Amino acid sequence: MRISLSKVLYTKLIIALAISLGGIELSFAQLDRSTTKVGTTAATFLKIGAGARAIGMAGAFSAVENDIYSIYWNPAGIARIGGVGNVTFNHANWIADMKFDFAALSLNISDLGSFGFSLTSFKVPEDKVRTFQNPEGDGRVWDASSMAIGVTFARNLTDNFSIGFTAKYIRDAIWDMSSSSFALDVGILYTTPFNDLKIGASITNFGTKMKLDGRTTYFNIDPNEDPNSGPNNVPGEYRLNSYDIPLTFRVGLAMDILKTSSVIVTAAVDAVHPNDNTEYVNSGLEFNFNKTFFARVGYKSLFLRDSEQNLTFGFGLYYPIVNEVGIMVNYGYADYGRLKNVQFFDLVINF
Repeated sequence: MRISLSKVLYTKLIIALAISLGGIELSFAQLDRSTTKVGTTAATFLKIGAGARAIGMAGAFSAVENDIYSIYWNPAGIARIGGVGNVTFNHANWIADMKFDFAALSLNISDLGSFGFSLTSFKVPEDKVRTFQNPEGDGRVWDASSMAIGVTFARNLTDNFSIGFTAKYIRDAIWDMSSSSFALDVGILYTTPFNDLKIGASITNFGTKMKLDGRTTYFNIDPNEDPNSGPNNVPGEYRLNSYDIPLTFRVGLAMDILKTSSVIVTAAVDAVHPNDNTEYVNSGLEFNFNKTFFARVGYKSLFLRDSEQNLTFGFGLYYPIVNEVGIMVNYGYADYGRLKNVQFFDLVINF
């Protein structure tokens, strides 16, 4: 029996990826989890999930295919998007009047593969600069913003196996200080023979550390505090630490547990292992009625220590325009306990 060279290469690649992902997960498992390490990473806006559909399903999305928001959850998923491509815009009023926005574009280029582009924006509104001497403000204002720009490539290596990569530039800024980083996302997606059960795995935000730098870190000092003797106005600089970005490992399952001519019910579950917290599980359901109306429900951060996140739900409406062109509007709701709730809205255009 003759086996083609391409199949041999695909097999070796799958084995290598499985070993790599397993090795990284094993190294994570060996870390001391007696403390959660919450608050020890920079660019934490990267942990905010993108897409109202994904939020409605509690972020159990690493094995869900045919959705442009796979660019965030598992880049391999955009290889499964039908048609020419998708474009989407996502907005959420985040906690404490902060704003979260996500936009993405995906394009299928014949046999070459699928390409994606994404932009994430997170903004903190202006506030007064308060000091001990001026607790009501000293006349100045400050704000903060974060941004990530990503370029994605995904490809179906076989009919059932897909792989994807995203290269990202990340920037954090607060007042007159800023920091930047480069990161890589890697994902795989496999459809099994068992009722088309899908298995997805991804590692996101594998990148360089971040360290703030800017005008505020520099100052002049008089070492002996005597302007009449010794050196004066000596240039000084605050010593700031470098911090990791929020590296996350996800592995998930998704399957249509009910499929009739008019109703499809999809169940999904993700196990999540972040580098700055304990492990947790997300689970969600989506009800598809005639591929037109969608209802979703989920439970987020199960088993996460001291979590304020739990119930999620959402809705979606798809309106076909002509041929492959259609518009989908989604709404997602996430409960954050004492921090109230966050509501997501997005618009997806298929073409």
